[in-house]
Amino acid sequence: MTDRYGLELSTGSPRAAEAYCRGLDHALAAEAEAEACFREARLEDPGFALAHIAEARMLQFRARPAEAREAADRALQVVGGATRRERQHVEAIATAVAGDPRGALEKVRAHVAEFPRDAFVLSQATGVYGLIGFSGRLERNEEQLALLEPLAGAYGDDWWFLSQIAFAYNELFRHREAQQAVERSLAGNPRNGHASHTVAHIAYETGDAEGGAAFLREWLVGYDPAHQLYVHNHWHLALFELAAGNFARVLDLYDRVIRPSVATSPPLGTIADAASLLWRCTLTERPPADLPWAEVAEYAAAWFPRPGTTWADAHCLIAWCAVNDTARLTALVGQLRDRVAGGKVYAGPVLVTLAEGYLAFAHGDWDRAANLFQLARPEVVRLGGSHAQRDVFEETLIEACARAGRLEQARAILEERLDRRPNGRDRRWLEHITAREAATA
Repeated sequence: MTDRYGLELSTGSPRAAEAYCRGLDHALAAEAEAEACFREARLEDPGFALAHIAEARMLQFRARPAEAREAADRALQVVGGATRRERQHVEAIATAVAGDPRGALEKVRAHVAEFPRDAFVLSQATGVYGLIGFSGRLERNEEQLALLEPLAGAYGDDWWFLSQIAFAYNELFRHREAQQAVERSLAGNPRNGHASHTVAHIAYETGDAEGGAAFLREWLVGYDPAHQLYVHNHWHLALFELAAGNFARVLDLYDRVIRPSVATSPPLGTIADAASLLWRCTLTERPPADLPWAEVAEYAAAWFPRPGTTWADAHCLIAWCAVNDTARLTALVGQLRDRVAGGKVYAGPVLVTLAEGYLAFAHGDWDRAANLFQLARPEVVRLGGSHAQRDVFEETLIEACARAGRLEQARAILEERLDRRPNGRDRRWLEHITAREAATA
């Protein structure tokens, strides 16, 4: 028995193999059914190591770390009689589940060099939340494409692989190649979530808010709210509506889909989507008091009471800055300094710089805030996320500059952004800066 990539499966149960293969397709399409399929497979055959380790990965994604480690331990216990490919597969993912991302990435690289079509192992290192995306390295986007491009021949027209390489091309601003690859991905599986997500990113980076919104409005019809990218794709739709000036639609999307009390994403995605969208609205549309910030700030405190998840920490900073919770901000700055000094933050000192910037912003020290955000700007890629997600930090720099009276600097950044990616919201923001320059002339 084999999976759809032609790789042998060490199970004596055809039903277990069939359930595992269904789960694999669901996992690669970012669909919620994956976890149940993998559970079904390991119940059919408790000795089927790949089913255990795949379920472990799904549990980890759902922010259930203790259960994930238990499932990974079970996989390690039963994998001994499996093929070498399966043993390495289990060891690579188990290393990630155990909290050793660097070691896991080394194992993934070695494994796919030998077994390039082991897609589930390769998927651990793809995307902005993967082992490369959260590696903290400046060259992570280049590394992502360097991992994928040599494998293109092994995958051909595989819809999952095409969605991943399309995203990698887009993050390096190679939009034409990204568009070609994502069209092939959608042709192979029109409902695969990763491809739809990549279409949204291409539209964002090329300034096609109208086209991006039209695609997502149609594509999201019938999409299961339990799926991995349900909330995040609605977040992208909200960004397109914000760019078009449709603020009422932005708030409607936030209230119906994105706010923490209704979001179906794991906590990491929820805090990132909710905080970054409301902060964009705060910077250009409404003061914090007119937006539902209290819920986001309390969610951040409840789910991330201590630092340790860098991408979440960066968005907790935004939430607590918005509600002017300088006590929590001050405490987090101190904790992050200690963690960075102890080598416990993959992104390094840039997270502390960002934290100090948000604390200065909350205090109304606009000059200091602008200086700190400018200092962080070249290295903010280390935090993880995509260009679209990290834009929120650059936008905070723009507003800090404007409030500090450094209007020429704010204008220069906005003009640079517009040269790279035409955007209605940035144009309106630039008009506002121009009006302030005229008023102070």
